[in-house]
Amino acid sequence: MDATVTAHTDTLVAARSDLETRERESARETIGLQISVVAFLLAALAALPVFGFGSAPIAGPGSVGQYAAIASGVAAAIAFILGRIIAKDHQESKGSFGLRMLDTAAFTVAVGIIALLGWTLVAVIMEAGLIGAVVFPLPVVLLSGAAAGGTAYVSYFVSTHLDLQLLATVLAVFLAIGVLASMLTASDPNWWQDNLSALGMTDDVSARTFNLTLIVAGVLVTSLARYATSALPAAHRGSRAVLTCLVLIGIFLACVGIFPVDQHFALHTGVASGMAVAFGVLVISLRWWLPGVSTTFVVLGYVFAVTVVILAVLFAVGYYTLTAVELIAGVVIFSWIILFIRAVDVLTATDDVQAEATSRLER
Repeated sequence: MDATVTAHTDTLVAARSDLETRERESARETIGLQISVVAFLLAALAALPVFGFGSAPIAGPGSVGQYAAIASGVAAAIAFILGRIIAKDHQESKGSFGLRMLDTAAFTVAVGIIALLGWTLVAVIMEAGLIGAVVFPLPVVLLSGAAAGGTAYVSYFVSTHLDLQLLATVLAVFLAIGVLASMLTASDPNWWQDNLSALGMTDDVSARTFNLTLIVAGVLVTSLARYATSALPAAHRGSRAVLTCLVLIGIFLACVGIFPVDQHFALHTGVASGMAVAFGVLVISLRWWLPGVSTTFVVLGYVFAVTVVILAVLFAVGYYTLTAVELIAGVVIFSWIILFIRAVDVLTATDDVQAEATSRLER
């Protein structure tokens, strides 16, 4: 009898929780659409005095692409902040207020820059395919509004559904777009003959973009580290050591951007090397720190670490350039971090299922 009552109560609680979740999602969707419409109208109306209801080039200074990119970047940042306010719950109110504000600021900057650089790259590509074409007055207004409105909606959705997988995706996209934009706009076309850090050596916009990308990405890595390890049950005693290594990787990455190689060679080289060392320690020790992680993922980490070592050897013998080594090593390390987030998700879900099963047996 008691078991039947308990099962019925659990069913009612689950149904009520599902209804509340659907209502909350419906309300958030409505707000997202409203934010998108407002962004569309504001960007479109602001385009009228900017372009004087005249034609404009696709890309470059004074173009519709430039305006749409700036408007979308601003819309993305504002929509992301609004989304975080709306999605705020009791769990997010825990922890250090300063760290939470730092996380929000870093992700806001990241989504804003992704929108800014993303639309800029789209405009440049479109111009390359439509050489000499111009955009007529009405499409200028509509395209500007559409870019801002669509970007605001996507940013709001990401903000209100932010989880470890989305955080990792934002980090990957942000790094890729930031570095790519720096490469395409570098004042020195032969920068790659030196090293990847040469992108941050000058005082132009390209160098500032590259260094800012590394700094913000470093903060994002530390945020990911804290969110990922905080989800692990207390039974995983090595979670603090994992957190330490990931935070060190994030801090070192930010320092690579803070200290350009041409101004602080020793410090820049030291933090870049420290990042590789922290990654190596984490990969080697993971099987003891988090014994629940799959063997396949542990072996994959070993393969990645060996790959980085082989690249270093190939550079030492003069076969590879330093730029190639840094690019491949960077892709390897951050690919592993993103896969690690997924592994932690699986590990946490498994622990939750086991805990629920144990709880039911105890009843």
